[in-house]
Amino acid sequence: MEESSGKTTKKHPWFWSSAVASIVLRLVLIVYFPNTLNFSSRPEVSTPITSLRRLAEGYWLKQSSMSPYAGSMYHGSPLLLSILGPLTGDRGEGQSHLLCGLAFVIADFITAILIRAIGQLLQVADIQSLKSLGASKFSKTSENFPAGDIAALVYLWNPLTIITCLGYSTSPIENLMIVLSLYGACRRLVPLAAFGLVMASHLSLYPVILIIPLVLLIGSGLDTPPRKLFLQPNHGDGYKKTNFSWRRVVLFFLWASVWALYVLVLCSISLKEYSGLGEMFKRTYGFILSVEDLSPNIGVLWYFFAEVGDSALYLGLLGLFVNALADMQFSFFLFSGYLGTLLLSPVMHNLWIWRGTGNANFYFATAMAYACFQIILVVESVSSMLNHDRALKKGATPVAKKIQ
Repeated sequence: MEESSGKTTKKHPWFWSSAVASIVLRLVLIVYFPNTLNFSSRPEVSTPITSLRRLAEGYWLKQSSMSPYAGSMYHGSPLLLSILGPLTGDRGEGQSHLLCGLAFVIADFITAILIRAIGQLLQVADIQSLKSLGASKFSKTSENFPAGDIAALVYLWNPLTIITCLGYSTSPIENLMIVLSLYGACRRLVPLAAFGLVMASHLSLYPVILIIPLVLLIGSGLDTPPRKLFLQPNHGDGYKKTNFSWRRVVLFFLWASVWALYVLVLCSISLKEYSGLGEMFKRTYGFILSVEDLSPNIGVLWYFFAEVGDSALYLGLLGLFVNALADMQFSFFLFSGYLGTLLLSPVMHNLWIWRGTGNANFYFATAMAYACFQIILVVESVSSMLNHDRALKKGATPVAKKIQ
């Protein structure tokens, strides 16, 4: 993998210059336009779960010898208070935003590097599998497109990622933990994958659903393309199955339990003078599940605390499959739809809240359109992946189709 990475770096030196340029752009916008942009007040960018302003309020309460969950402002992890809280206290608002923005920029950059590493792992596994299956013409195509570089740059230059970073949302930290868990699973580094999943689920409840793909990755490893596509029935013996490592899966759950216990201990120590773990669960997970705060956002049911940072991550990860998604239909339609909802959302919010010439249905309709475009993206991407697998099966040599 290292040799392949070196070749990719030499062949495509534009990656590092483009990556550094995206970081410089973020820093310029944070330093010179901190109040002009004012993305932190946008409900599409900052939710009650990820708002830096609410985190600063929770840190102030903690510094005042009160529970950070007093009132109804802060609903995040106490660990974030210990990490980001000191950057927001005893400083001017401009300096606090600058320090926190720098932390989010670093998180975005590390996330992009991990995405690039995942892409390189997928590319090496893909090329080896295609050559062993006799589909050499597809392997040459995979070699010419550095999916890891493309995916990392898509993540760094995605306007949604930049806006989230400039909006001082804690989403970059959550995205980093999610990608860290995926990287650990791709490398079959069980402790790292478990740590990433536990931290991502601790910061936000939703990433817990990633446990299923992580278990499949850890148990089966990188199987690209799926070898079962090329296997034929063997006279009643069924299909030849790849070995699934249940031992690694058991270790994954053991490590996840250890990390979860460790996180709970740290949270208990952080809150021992103010409140207990019971209040933490009530104010974090309970707040998400019971939907006590009805602030508008772009969630599918409007009150699921979704934001622009959620889309920024999966749109970047789609770049890992640039070869398989090359023939995806309605690409321009989807691009126009995302751009349209991105521009219409603040307009409808302004008409509803500030000008009084619209109502909540204006903003809600934009959120529903945004959700519909995401559904179309899922359907079309899955369809394109299936068509790509069928093309691989047709292009494989007869020898590769025999059961060995």
